Amino acid sequence: MQPRTKRQKEILEYISTFIETRGYKPSYQQIAKHFRLASKAAVAKHIEALEKQGLISRRRENGSFSLELFPKAVVSDLVCQIEWLELPDTPKILDDFSDETLLVPTFLIGHYKPAKLCAFRVQNDSMLDDHICEGDIALIEKRAFARDGDIVVCVLNGGDRVILKRIFRDGANVELRPSNENYEITKIPADKVEVKGIFRGLIRPIM
Repeated sequence: MQPRTKRQKEILEYISTFIETRGYKPSYQQIAKHFRLASKAAVAKHIEALEKQGLISRRRENGSFSLELFPKAVVSDLVCQIEWLELPDTPKILDDFSDETLLVPTFLIGHYKPAKLCAFRVQNDSMLDDHICEGDIALIEKRAFARDGDIVVCVLNGGDRVILKRIFRDGANVELRPSNENYEITKIPADKVEVKGIFRGLIRPIM
């Protein structure tokens, strides 16, 4: 499912409160003014994302869009904030608004505490046979140690590359194995590999 960003949550809360207190729906212009967004197009992008999540509906009235909240759009405590894993040259989020956290349904993180997890955007299809695709958001447990066979996010050569693969030790070296025959195994000295975390779950954005 598509994760809700912090700004999307704020907009959803604003619309809900606006309707409750004033009895009618806010316009895109009112939303843009409240959040100091540069244009109504910026609002529209967030509204479109909320619509894809099934939290809001847009209906055209008198040449402009009118907003309709669904009952499940009530913001719940059943979500948690997950930070993005900070890595060199790694894109963080789906849009241009640079939220520092994702709002993720609690049931997706199991018994892990949100502070122990971070989000990582998958950069290619090297783990395709494990059903991990380019553009997916991997939920990563922050850990510097991994067991053989774990799927890890690691940094190579002090920041030269960032990859998501299965890790295996081979003497003084480490093998990072893909789950896609179109990609090669990376074999590298163990002291050139910095494990950032262990793969624990997946979110597949709705594009």
